[in-house]
Amino acid sequence: MSVIKVEKIRKQFGSFVAVNDISFEIEKGRIFGLLGPNGAGKTTTIRMINYITIPDSGSVLINDEPASPESQKKIGYLPEERGLYKKMKVGEQLLYLARLKGMTDKDARNSLRYWLDRFKASDWTKKNLGELSKGQQQKVQFISTIAHDPEICIFDEPFSGLDPINSELLREVIIELNQKGKTILFATHRMEQVEQMCDDICLFNNGKVILKGDLSEIKRSFGNNTVKINFSGDGSFIDELKNVRINNRSSNFAEIRILEDGLEQDILGTAMKHVTVTHFEFVQPSLNEIFISTVNKDSNSSPAKAS
Repeated sequence: MSVIKVEKIRKQFGSFVAVNDISFEIEKGRIFGLLGPNGAGKTTTIRMINYITIPDSGSVLINDEPASPESQKKIGYLPEERGLYKKMKVGEQLLYLARLKGMTDKDARNSLRYWLDRFKASDWTKKNLGELSKGQQQKVQFISTIAHDPEICIFDEPFSGLDPINSELLREVIIELNQKGKTILFATHRMEQVEQMCDDICLFNNGKVILKGDLSEIKRSFGNNTVKINFSGDGSFIDELKNVRINNRSSNFAEIRILEDGLEQDILGTAMKHVTVTHFEFVQPSLNEIFISTVNKDSNSSPAKAS
């Protein structure tokens, strides 16, 4: 069952086409990653799903009904541009926002108490938001997004401003929400988070969809055309390799994308002439590599560039 169905939506601002004939579906209980470079149309699409802006053409359906003020009640939305009141106390505004979502005072207080404790933020309630760090403010905004127990959670760059420890905490919470049956849509530049969490992805470039589907199936479709090699010795031999792209590299490790069939043995042979090879493995490309190669291929073939 599709909880969110986007059908051929288009949105134009003046002469700039931000979203051009985009379609995708998000099934109930899935974690869906919306990916793409800056200016690709992700945030505009999210705003149309949230009924903040309306498509010039096409449609957005939430549980088979057109997006509307009524569907907004089912959604918890964390925008990329944070919107809390910096001169208002944390506890007061969280309670205010929960009530706006239709919660009773008792239910709101119980929910907020749980989430503030979960994020180790219980002692922030009497502080003005402006007294908190960027990462702390991000946690407060996240709590405001999920406190009313929405059916659908939409997060636009949820890991922005968070250190690794708090990013991991946020990742754990998103997984828990999904395990409780929540449908999750999030946009991010953090490929490692997408790879760890997402069931499905949709990759945007220049206002259109260039890749979408089940993440594991997409990775399989790219084949085992990437080599991971560990070695001891002088790694300068890597600079001599032809028809490859170096995805990752350190003093004793390299991840190498093969751009021409049949080069695997050449790479291994070259390496063995210069270093001691301790590990050599064919793997599926990382999502980061899929992202870069797909966007580059599309941009090189498209006359129009998004800003």
